[in-house]
Amino acid sequence: MAERGAEGRVEEDIGVREDFKHVVRILDTDLDGKKSVAYALCGIKGIGRRVAWTIAIFAGVNPEATMGELSDNEIERLKAVINNIEKRLPAWMLNRRKDLTTGEDMHIMGSELLLKIQEDINLMRKIRCYKGIRHERGLKVRGQRTKSTGRKGPVVGVRRKKGLKK
Repeated sequence: MAERGAEGRVEEDIGVREDFKHVVRILDTDLDGKKSVAYALCGIKGIGRRVAWTIAIFAGVNPEATMGELSDNEIERLKAVINNIEKRLPAWMLNRRKDLTTGEDMHIMGSELLLKIQEDINLMRKIRCYKGIRHERGLKVRGQRTKSTGRKGPVVGVRRKKGLKK
């Protein structure tokens, strides 16, 4: 059944179709089936808009198609491309170039990305570099100003004593 939306265009009722997938699971992440393929893939940590668009094209899927309307075959193709994306992307598009331990160019996604970031922070703390010390103290790391912003904890300001006038 079609209904007119607030903007006057006809919107198809997505929930009526039997083969529609409201949630698509890729790389241990639940992706919204109502979004387009390119924007739904952005829900995976480590995949931005440009990489998501590229993944969809390499998989032979229309990036503007709705994620929930894809067949199981197309979703499997997306998963296959995501698993070996490092070989397809140029080096400048990868999110971890010249890894400290291996020296390789990699593209890290999902929960592995969070683990790598935490390892990097722990290494900076261990070698006592400036960024590591700032991380330890909970201060701004990238050169932002700290005089008036980034304050945590109780309110910082002038306090008036109640018994001063008496």
